[in-house]
Amino acid sequence: MLRSCALECTCNWDDYICLVEFAYNNSWHASIKCAPFKMLYGRKCRAPICWDQVGEHVIKGPEMIEMTDAKVVVAKEKLKEARTRQKSYADKHRRSLEFQPGDHVFLKVSPSRGVRRF
Repeated sequence: MLRSCALECTCNWDDYICLVEFAYNNSWHASIKCAPFKMLYGRKCRAPICWDQVGEHVIKGPEMIEMTDAKVVVAKEKLKEARTRQKSYADKHRRSLEFQPGDHVFLKVSPSRGVRRF
């Protein structure tokens, strides 16, 4: 998201960081199966377009702590599920490599992208 914003608004892209952050926090994430804002607060974010809806919902002390603890547990479970799903996907495409003395291998040099040496 940030890259596309920076490419579109080359001269003043940093003015849009708050909007990119808002979009990121309200977009669906596969690892936790919801938006980060919804995971944290238990509801969808009220964007400026929804501010005509009035009403108040106040959560006080112990209730908020219990809700937050429950959400942390759910988030950890979702992240664990995502980690195992991503690991199983990565393991499907992984193969064991065995090297013998004298074998030629590629050496990736980190500072220079695209440079490979034998």
